Amino acid sequence: MTQPTPTRRALAAALAAAEHGWHVFPLRPGTKRPALHSEQACPATGACAGGHRKPEERATTDPDRVRAAWSTGAFNVGIATGPSGLVVIDLDTVKAKDPKGTPDGVTSLQALCERAGQAVPATYRTRTASGGHHLYFTAPPGDRLRNTAGKLGKHIDTRAHGGYVLAAGSTLPNGTYEVTDPTDPAPLPEWLHALLAPRQLPPVLMMAAPSPSRASQYASAALKAETAAVAGASEGARNWTLVRAARALGRFIPSGDLSRDVVEQALNEAGLRAGLREHECRAAITSALNWSIAHNPTRRTA
Repeated sequence: MTQPTPTRRALAAALAAAEHGWHVFPLRPGTKRPALHSEQACPATGACAGGHRKPEERATTDPDRVRAAWSTGAFNVGIATGPSGLVVIDLDTVKAKDPKGTPDGVTSLQALCERAGQAVPATYRTRTASGGHHLYFTAPPGDRLRNTAGKLGKHIDTRAHGGYVLAAGSTLPNGTYEVTDPTDPAPLPEWLHALLAPRQLPPVLMMAAPSPSRASQYASAALKAETAAVAGASEGARNWTLVRAARALGRFIPSGDLSRDVVEQALNEAGLRAGLREHECRAAITSALNWSIAHNPTRRTA
């Protein structure tokens, strides 16, 4: 019996995901990188004639478009989690650089469930090429959860709006993504939703200006404007916007108009809402604030 070609296997994987109602787009063969052009290389034609459209926006469930996209090569299959109405919990394996005794994602999730008095949810599940696991859940209606990194525990990431995962059937040099539990995706449990829902910025901003003695109205307005700019930054401009905002706000710290903790918390929350990873946010914020504080004098008292 003739075995299907890699291109046919990739097409079958893409169609299977689309049949679930999951929006798919091609990834370069054997990798996790989108096969679609980047914002920097956008030709501003076709689907992007009105402006660059990210892979998440170009993902589709249309079988004809899927067949056309996967007819030219054995592309891996990316599932855009936001448009697909999914929240995927990514349980990663322990890395060689991790200290001895570091738990993997599966162990961290089990511990999290035990602390919450909950069972590990049964839902659609895949094994990743590296031996980790992806747990698929349907997203809460009307809620735009973002990606997180380590928020639920060590080696636990999540993918929602602004993110994607590799579908079953996708292949990397170290293995293939395989379905281990074909159960339909369960609704995201409320207790997990509560842990993943981002804290809203307004309460953070209120902390910054409770009284004139702690923060000037100007500093408070600047904090509100800069965090809003970071939260709304588009792909390709997120890191730059975060660094610029941190440098702008850092000058209020030596003067005592804003505390560093408040600025760091507000910018970190805004960066996460924009789709940045937490370690990216913290590193950029720390560096930019240090630079700004070093270049702005402390307020002198009379």
